[in-house]
Amino acid sequence: MAAQSTGLSDIAERYATALFDLALEQEQLDNVAADLKTLGSLLENSEDLNRMVRSPVISRVDQGLAIDALAKEIKLSKLVSNLLGVMAQKRRLFILATLINAFHYKLADHKGEVAATVTSAQPLKPEHETAVRNALKDVVGRDVALETQVDPSIIGGLIIKVGSRMMDNSIRTKLANIELAMKGI
Repeated sequence: MAAQSTGLSDIAERYATALFDLALEQEQLDNVAADLKTLGSLLENSEDLNRMVRSPVISRVDQGLAIDALAKEIKLSKLVSNLLGVMAQKRRLFILATLINAFHYKLADHKGEVAATVTSAQPLKPEHETAVRNALKDVVGRDVALETQVDPSIIGGLIIKVGSRMMDNSIRTKLANIELAMKGI
């Protein structure tokens, strides 16, 4: 299982590297990053889109037509639209979320930043986002490219991921730890 996961990450990494190199060469990094952020948000919030990119039952042609229609509807750049077309043709759309993350990490590294993901139960206010960014900057010693996610199931607190490190200070985890401790008594 771990080998398969690594293989998928490697594929996503190769696609992200190719997209990054093309975007850098064509001076389109910010446009591509914005497109991928929009696409990532859609993937997160649309069960239908998520199902379509992951389904082995939907043909290459149908996936290609659907992703092309989506790209036109949300006005994605030519680079991202072409990438999605190639991914549909090669049946690689299922790695889209991993590719998006890999691209954002490459972009942050290129800008001399560290990419971090912060998950909260409710959307962070701008001042809280700034406070988290500044605190992380003090810890890692570099500017931080912050991606925020909302997951109401964590109830409260934050889950922060920086590279391979994760700090889970969510209420859900604290309650689970209390439950485990009480079972031991």
